[in-house]
Amino acid sequence: MGAGRILLVEDRDSLRRLLARALADDGYEVAAAATGGDAVRLLGERAFDLVLTDLKLPDLSGLEVLAASRRAQPRVPVVVLTGFGSVGAAVEAMKLGAYDFLEKPLELPDLTRLVGKALRESAAHPESGEGGEDDERAVGAESAAVFQPAGAPPIVGRHPRLRAALRLLERVAPTETTVLLTGESGTGKEIFARALHALSPRRRGPAIAVNCAAIPEALLENELFGHEKGAFTGADRRQPGRFELAAGGTLLLDEIGEIPLATQGKVLRVLEERTFERVGGGRTLHADLRLVAATNRDLKRMVEEGRFRGDLFFRLAVFPIELPPLRERASDVPLLARHLIGEIARRHHLPAPRLAAAAAELLAAQPWPGNVRELANVLERAVILGDAPELQPADLLPLLSAASAPAGAQAMPGGERDRLRQALIEVEGDKRRAADLLGISYRALLRKVKEHDLEGVPKYRL
Repeated sequence: MGAGRILLVEDRDSLRRLLARALADDGYEVAAAATGGDAVRLLGERAFDLVLTDLKLPDLSGLEVLAASRRAQPRVPVVVLTGFGSVGAAVEAMKLGAYDFLEKPLELPDLTRLVGKALRESAAHPESGEGGEDDERAVGAESAAVFQPAGAPPIVGRHPRLRAALRLLERVAPTETTVLLTGESGTGKEIFARALHALSPRRRGPAIAVNCAAIPEALLENELFGHEKGAFTGADRRQPGRFELAAGGTLLLDEIGEIPLATQGKVLRVLEERTFERVGGGRTLHADLRLVAATNRDLKRMVEEGRFRGDLFFRLAVFPIELPPLRERASDVPLLARHLIGEIARRHHLPAPRLAAAAAELLAAQPWPGNVRELANVLERAVILGDAPELQPADLLPLLSAASAPAGAQAMPGGERDRLRQALIEVEGDKRRAADLLGISYRALLRKVKEHDLEGVPKYRL
């Protein structure tokens, strides 16, 4: 194995000696600490290539060691060790910047593989990747930052928060565990779900997605569970639902926070008993699928407010993965923009323009309330409208102001009615397009339109 300096933080003497010896046998230089305080002191005294720390320590917590490592040596990967059944704490550590985690009792081959992988990735990408690279560097950076399992769309970026989410995805994909994808609208939750399916043992089965916000409440139960012939007026034949169509594969329930309480109970039954019935039917069917849920809403708050079942929330949130908003990984924007420009140009059979460094910097400085979806919309217009071999800031500025006028002010509640009205006018009253433009769900848009008395906007000619 290649040489590297590792800081090992473990309070149990026997385990610390075992791990130190195993790592030394692999050719690493190991500095061992029995307490968090000793680890923080060592981080201030010398440079390391990797930190391996237990989460439970007698003085400081492993999260405090992680924070100290991020402050002292921010590019050094940190792997956390967690007790069996404490995966939630490890997931929280990854949100805070940990590279990955290992559960105790440890398997030494797993430790060797993970340490080697972390050091290789760290050596390959020592910098965080800012905007402004020349084209050759940009192409190389993009290819190194594309995560694409066979049969799934690419996920582009190398920001630590995105990479942490991807590592969680890789860890949970081979299992049957229910996964809850959280994040703002447009962050790529459906693409993550497709990658999860592609990496799972069910990848040869169907991958079915349902946007629960796009289906009227009265029809949602029928859409999910299907119906028997004669179940209601017009039901002239048996119709399978999405739970049935996803047999052997994966079912994504997108915008699950929009499901009515009555239907939530039936989804809970599928998770608990793996059974359901079609509407109007008495025969119990087996649900052979892996469920993935996604939401841009705060389900915990909805539980507190009585709008979402607590028992269903805890069943869904067995393994949460949070997707970061684009504004919190601005260094990924130039990479992502160049990738999207190539895809858009291929789709429209157009030459792909280069993205000038100044244009990349302009894009990286935007707040992107609609996230990747909004960025893609702006770039699609730029590629279609442009006739030069390179996109300059002047080509993007009019599109940015047009795209972000309604959505860009989302953080200012006082102007919500004006933003809604402007978006409805821009899309000529098409509410689904207005929801996409604003980066909110269709059902949320309908609620806001009613709340702000905007049903007649824009006024159509007689």
